[in-house]
Amino acid sequence: MLKLYGSSKSRAARSLWALEEVGAKYEHIPIAPNEAKSPDNLKRNPNGHVPVLEDDGHLIWESMAINLYLAEKYGTGSLWPKDVGARADAYKWSIWGMTEVEPHLISILRNRVLLPADQKDEKAATQAVEALKGPLKVLDGSLKDGHLLGGAFTIADLNVASVLSWAMMLRLDLSATPTAQAWLQKSVGREANTKVRAMK
Repeated sequence: MLKLYGSSKSRAARSLWALEEVGAKYEHIPIAPNEAKSPDNLKRNPNGHVPVLEDDGHLIWESMAINLYLAEKYGTGSLWPKDVGARADAYKWSIWGMTEVEPHLISILRNRVLLPADQKDEKAATQAVEALKGPLKVLDGSLKDGHLLGGAFTIADLNVASVLSWAMMLRLDLSATPTAQAWLQKSVGREANTKVRAMK
């Protein structure tokens, strides 16, 4: 049976979402990020992070790698595109979410929520909000058919929405990109993700 190590309050949430979408049977072991450097978890991921997926003894870390693996192995016909060009686009958008969007969201999260008051830098947070405008405009213009790869929800949508969902938590104003805003709300409102959000 598949095992997913990591709390739903961490990046493991996006991999739990993928597991729920593909309908695979799995065991969830909720390890908090601050417990990820335990000796047992370091055996699974020498970087000391979660999530980690175990599939028949094969260990995979990095949430995007896990999700692309799950989609390819278990989500053919649903999350995983059949066309090689569309699969390349799924990789492209997944990496885009991690490189063009997530660093800015992390900066906002750190400087408005996580850091102690005397270490928060509102200027850095404001710069990150401004820097997000470009990627959000790119996303907004790429959703003409309702989803990133056309008319159906795929792993590309899940991966990008899982990253951008932090914007909702941070209550960022996405009204300048209404198509992306509506797509994000619809994506994170899917039944599989709602179930994950209720987990530990």
